[in-house]
Amino acid sequence: MSAVKNIWVSALILLLSILFFGLSGTDIWVQKHFYNPSTHQWIVDTNNPVLKFIFYDGIKRLLIILNVLVLIGLIAWWKKPFLLPYKRGLVIVVLSSIFVPLLVSSLKAVTNIPCPKSLEIFDGTYPHTCVWEKYPSDFCQKQKQKCWPAGHASGGFALLSLIFLFRTRKAKIASVALAMAIGWSMGSYKMLIGDHFLSHTFITMIMAWLIISIIVYSIEQWEARRVSGIILSKK
Repeated sequence: MSAVKNIWVSALILLLSILFFGLSGTDIWVQKHFYNPSTHQWIVDTNNPVLKFIFYDGIKRLLIILNVLVLIGLIAWWKKPFLLPYKRGLVIVVLSSIFVPLLVSSLKAVTNIPCPKSLEIFDGTYPHTCVWEKYPSDFCQKQKQKCWPAGHASGGFALLSLIFLFRTRKAKIASVALAMAIGWSMGSYKMLIGDHFLSHTFITMIMAWLIISIIVYSIEQWEARRVSGIILSKK
């Protein structure tokens, strides 16, 4: 599928997903399985140091380190012949590792959607609203909420860009499986501690692929203009 088709299909799936989760009640139904109303506790303790290190601090730091190493290697070996077959893919991976978390976090900062643990249904203080709805007029909001979409999982889903790095079908499938495993493990952890709904992580996954597709399309357009410029300069 071309980058243009990827963009349109991803955008459509994103819109339909927002509507589905906003209207279906799926989020609440799923999240209730992770909360004990009698003890007022989530299935996983957010203060558990081992799980927090593995699924939050540790994986986040590891991804940052790997991305920095890839960027350094790309800059250091830019003109090396052995890098030529992978140069385009590495650029896509680096740009995705930057722009997917950046854009998801930027959107998260302005949507003003609370986390599950902040909702009245889970013993919080906020009413449940869809992303396109305003809070009730009689509700007094003391602090802006920043829980939609899922920012933490965006770093994992940015790894979907690895599909453009590898050449064989087997390697591409493995890279997608790795990205999904990391992204969903990060997102699931946040669901189990009451920080995100299922839709938050799912929307982030679709957004990540949409952003990656836009990056790929932009690079293709730049390459096409560059080739045209070279041809014209030789005439």
